[in-house]
Amino acid sequence: MAPPVIDFRSADDPRDVVHRAVQALAEGKLVAFPTETVYGLAASALSESAVARLTQIKDRQDGQAFTLAVKSAEDALDYVPALSNVAERLARRCWPGPITIVLKDEHPDSLIKQLPASIQAAVSPQGTIGMRVPAHQLLLAVLRLTAGPIVLTSANRPSQPDAMTAAEVVKSLGDDIDLVIDDGQAKFGQPSSVVRVDGNRVEFLRAGVINEPTLKRLSSMMVLFVCTGNTCRSPMAEMMLQRRVADQLGCEISDLEDRGVMIMSAGIAAMMGGQAASEAVDVMRERNLDLSSHESQPLGDRLVRFADHIFTMTRGHREAILSQWPDAEPRIRLVCRDNRDVGDPIGGPPELYRRCADQIDEQLAAWMTELDFSGIPAANESGE
Repeated sequence: MAPPVIDFRSADDPRDVVHRAVQALAEGKLVAFPTETVYGLAASALSESAVARLTQIKDRQDGQAFTLAVKSAEDALDYVPALSNVAERLARRCWPGPITIVLKDEHPDSLIKQLPASIQAAVSPQGTIGMRVPAHQLLLAVLRLTAGPIVLTSANRPSQPDAMTAAEVVKSLGDDIDLVIDDGQAKFGQPSSVVRVDGNRVEFLRAGVINEPTLKRLSSMMVLFVCTGNTCRSPMAEMMLQRRVADQLGCEISDLEDRGVMIMSAGIAAMMGGQAASEAVDVMRERNLDLSSHESQPLGDRLVRFADHIFTMTRGHREAILSQWPDAEPRIRLVCRDNRDVGDPIGGPPELYRRCADQIDEQLAAWMTELDFSGIPAANESGE
């Protein structure tokens, strides 16, 4: 007998579908969900019987771990309380999204230790745990309402291809599962990328939606300078810090991204594609730095979310960012360590630009002693 299938797209009230799925999981049932990658099969991480059924359906042997789906990067800290800089960076930039991050399960305060022993063995059989925050509105809503995390795997038999539709789930798993939620064709149609992060080392375990070169960029440390128009102060800071970091790493500025470091700039009220002020270009040329190809860009959600360190030229810039992105507060600092503003030299004589550059560079020299610009090793691909 085929399991019931609920069409999420035609539901009168999507919340009813969410609550029905939450109830099914709470009752120890197996539910097939759409995700942004492929269809997934889920069980409550608090239900030993449901996870045992999942293990049987997937024919999992000892040592083969299931993924733990959580509702947010912040929620992941309950299970891996001590994330490395690179792990935190990937979680902030990629979740919700099609990446599974495998981390060491060794912290004494991890909530994994409070799960039933059989479920601990299912999700962390070898001292590591793979976590994911799926980017699908239905599954995220279910995670927010479910007590505890969800054990998640692909909704197919081991010998069969991943299911891209609800119909393929039913054909593969039939009455071995209890409920299927239909949301049409899976968006990406391929599994999540899987990476292992050990400290600041990243190992590429499975190809998926995110390829290895993209993963490497996502793992890079990113410093962002912010001013108003992104035509003089922040671009000068960007160039001067690039030079300092390249000298420290013993490489060329053009090699910084390959060394795991990105240094950028943006403006609170910048136009896209504007040129740097000619006086700023001249002052940087005096320092053997080329600002002539700079193109201004406005500050936006993606830049704020991706930046590990955001340095503002003034307190006003900082407050403007906080008013729109309050969660970024721990990553925002003034360039001047004594809370002074770096004044805008726009419209002033070349000497004013030189003094501005000197002020910024003096502060950058001090920040170099606190920020770790060692980068990360290249991601290694090691198969499935």
